[in-house]
Amino acid sequence: MGLLKEMTFNLTATLLCQVLAESKMPYFGSEETVKELKRALSNPNVQADRLRYKNYITRVIRYMTQGLDVSSLFMDIVKASATADIVQKKLVYLYMCTYAGDKPDLALLAINTLRKDCADPNPMVRGLALRNMCNFRMPGITEYIEQPIVAGLRDKASYVRRVAVMGCAKMHSLQPNIEIDASIVNELYALLRDPDPVVVVNCLRALEEILKDEGGVVINKPIAYHLLNRMKDLDSWGQSEVLTFLLRYRPRSDNELFDILSLLDAFLQSAHAHVAVATLRLFLHLAAAHPAVQADALRQTSGPLLTMCGSISRELRFAGLGHVQQVMRSQPGLFAPHYKRFFCAYSEPSYIKFRKMEILVDLVNDENVTLVLEELRSYCTDVSPELAQAAIAAIGRIARMYSEKCLDILTGLLALKQQHITAAVIQTFRDLVWFCPQSTAAVCQTIEACVDCPQDSEAKQALLWLLGEHGEQISSAPYILEVYIDGLKTELSSSVKMELLTAAVKMFLCRPAETQDMLGRLLHHCIEEESDMCVRDRALLYHRLLQQGVEQTRKVVMGPKSDPSMSVLIGHHQEPVSQWVSIFNTLGPLSAQDLSIQTPLISSPGQPSNNAEEELLPVSEEVSPSCPKDDQEELNLYLGPPLSHEAFERTWLDLEVLHRETLSHTRPRTTPDTLQAALQLVKIQTLAFTPGDTLPWKAYLYTRGNRTLILAELLQEDPDNEGRLAVSVKQQPPNQHAVRGFVSILSGVLQTLNVDC
Repeated sequence: MGLLKEMTFNLTATLLCQVLAESKMPYFGSEETVKELKRALSNPNVQADRLRYKNYITRVIRYMTQGLDVSSLFMDIVKASATADIVQKKLVYLYMCTYAGDKPDLALLAINTLRKDCADPNPMVRGLALRNMCNFRMPGITEYIEQPIVAGLRDKASYVRRVAVMGCAKMHSLQPNIEIDASIVNELYALLRDPDPVVVVNCLRALEEILKDEGGVVINKPIAYHLLNRMKDLDSWGQSEVLTFLLRYRPRSDNELFDILSLLDAFLQSAHAHVAVATLRLFLHLAAAHPAVQADALRQTSGPLLTMCGSISRELRFAGLGHVQQVMRSQPGLFAPHYKRFFCAYSEPSYIKFRKMEILVDLVNDENVTLVLEELRSYCTDVSPELAQAAIAAIGRIARMYSEKCLDILTGLLALKQQHITAAVIQTFRDLVWFCPQSTAAVCQTIEACVDCPQDSEAKQALLWLLGEHGEQISSAPYILEVYIDGLKTELSSSVKMELLTAAVKMFLCRPAETQDMLGRLLHHCIEEESDMCVRDRALLYHRLLQQGVEQTRKVVMGPKSDPSMSVLIGHHQEPVSQWVSIFNTLGPLSAQDLSIQTPLISSPGQPSNNAEEELLPVSEEVSPSCPKDDQEELNLYLGPPLSHEAFERTWLDLEVLHRETLSHTRPRTTPDTLQAALQLVKIQTLAFTPGDTLPWKAYLYTRGNRTLILAELLQEDPDNEGRLAVSVKQQPPNQHAVRGFVSILSGVLQTLNVDC
């Protein structure tokens, strides 16, 4: 059978070669092809037949695009430009632009032909000739194209003016180091008032390119108003460009500001998403001093943004979701009534589902929490392990506010006995216990009843952390640890081994009788037989600590417990629009840097993230770091980058109390949201508080001022209504003047709230 196939193939190849030889057809890519084309293009009979001549030119272009070198036909093709056929001219111009750099001497003849065409009565020919002449890449081309470009700027046909304006930018890009021709710049500024809208937009682009070293095109009041009045004549992309350039204009009065906003108001509801988003950015930029106007603009644009999130185009949908997340930073509840619009469709790609789940977490409230949790639970059994783990992580974030409902769902997921689900649930339990200590008892009960030993190394670390940190509440904790210790020789992850060492030592400190023997075996193996030096050094550390005594070991290993009376502040922190408006309508919202769900495997609480130090740096846009320190300078508070709960706790434990004072005010009888909003007005952020009327009542605050980070604790211990608030302040670096100013501002806010109550 194989021999028959080979004979058939050979016979077919032989017949094909005979046919090619008889018809004298050249092989593709051979020199014969180029020679045949040259003979045909030089043949007077072919030139006399316009259709046949055009077909040969088309063949030349086809071979050129397929990679065949047909540069030897340059003179024959240049002659073909002497025609009134627009299509044939386009083909010839394309050939000229391709090979002008390879044959600069012959290209001069082509330039003369194109300059001649720039004076053609047909505006289409003039525009085509000018555009292609600007595309030539050869030395000294600028001196040949300058005069046709200047003439094109004054041409009667709008198409020629469009091409000439872009030709100015191309001419500048060919020689960027030469001095800018002021006459051309003035011509372009004058053409901003051209009746053709495309010419106007092209002028803005060209001026931006030519003047980029000088800051770009200047938008003054007459130009700004002219562009605003021409907006309705532009297409959607032109409108988007103009709105971006208008960001450079600053109104000089509120009357002028509101005149501009009135002209822009209609474009907030544009049917084109990119126009609506660009208008919103300009609105937010201009109304920076009017938060109410900004909030109204955000509400008006919610419709176009929701439409963008439901677009057929996946890319546009993803961009819409990213911009919705930015808006929710300042208006957390704006999209809450439309939460079902962010439920994931089966056919959507994973990157869109990740974004939608993150938005759903931020939209959760008392009315929709049940439906949102049901939706997220359905994602937990998705065929994609990454998506399932992301959904579980999302439920874990919601559990910080609705722990009881979420714990029931997470416990039910453990019954599925699937490794990737079990691993994600254990890590979620670990994070939940860290953020919400009041959930510890329920989590420990679930761990004891339902959890099998996971196989994933991250999940093992999470389980071992739970066993070590809360082993006294899990009766079977020593026996689970013993399983890991017995299988230590087959364990490959060094991180798991080090976590096991820490968990075993903590377990020994709280349950010594059950753990002593296995801890000894573990330390012996890690010191004597372990090849990983990190694990061996950790074991030696614990061994030497234990030699110093149990109490000394307890001080080092067992850190301070979180206060179970404290809870994460319920609700969403409203950031000022100024913190994110600079990246709005750019690629910034599409970045995955802030996606906490897409990477559900969160680092262990005992291991701070790499950017923990950056979180604590008191960065300010208002205060220059080069300014000299002055304890007597005026205190200017600002929020700066948000401070995570872990970073706050680490810093609070590391610093000493710099100032402690009993205030003359009682705790305001207001809701936590009211207290948070009042403090935010003076740039003080509330991180956590004691829920309800529980005593002792505490609230933790932070702010930044005069290049320092200020942390504070408000405390009310007296159950009597006359009990005064005590404030404890810590600071990094210390600055007594800033501390006194902070306490004064805080006291003023509390006094105002008490008067209002």
